[in-house]
Amino acid sequence: MSGVHDRIPSPQLGRPVHMWRFGWYGKPVLVFPSAAGFAHEWKSQGMVDVLAPLIGGGRIKLYCPESNVAAAWTRKDEHPALKIRHHLAYERFVMDTLVPQIRNDCRSPDMRIAVTGCSLGGLYAALFALKYPETFDFALCMSGRYWSPTFLDGFQNQDVYFNNPLAFAPNLHGAELERIRRNTFLTMVCGQGKWEEGCIEETQALCDVFESKGIPHQRDIWGRDVKHDWEWWKRQALFHFSQRY
Repeated sequence: MSGVHDRIPSPQLGRPVHMWRFGWYGKPVLVFPSAAGFAHEWKSQGMVDVLAPLIGGGRIKLYCPESNVAAAWTRKDEHPALKIRHHLAYERFVMDTLVPQIRNDCRSPDMRIAVTGCSLGGLYAALFALKYPETFDFALCMSGRYWSPTFLDGFQNQDVYFNNPLAFAPNLHGAELERIRRNTFLTMVCGQGKWEEGCIEETQALCDVFESKGIPHQRDIWGRDVKHDWEWWKRQALFHFSQRY
């Protein structure tokens, strides 16, 4: 399936951001890449082709931007306090620049958006749904890690706390909790096979928090043959988006 390539100016990041769009109509789905951070990742890994029946049928429309995941989480040569500030800059880009662009492309100034991602992209999807539930009404999180200090050598400060679902979600209460309960739904998917170590434990732990807090969610744990791999994420994405849209 062919797509449209955009270069989006980003004053928040100080550079243009690459993004691929696929589809002409349907629910807008913002796709966060894995640790590679590439805009073309879902196309090159076959995710777009697997979802082609939903895209071509006008059921979903994919928006696949690059991320600054290396600067924010995975590079080793920068202090963690600076790395989390890189993530906050990307968050501002998404909310202040990318969301308005998606809504303009959909010709709907109030359009609500779904988010998704695999591996580290699953963390991004969960964060945006929990922090901005009025904007993102559904998150499909596949094989994510939800204890952010894992990527920061254990470093923690206030910025890390508010981008660490397993830290801030247990403390949600009052109006902030009600915002999430009223406005969004998270589907948490993980296999139990090869390379899912850490992901399965943190997925289960976050679902336990959601249950205790009454946060709308689905816990979908796949079998011991299911690996941390695109082969399985393609099946999971097709299954859940077909069910949802």
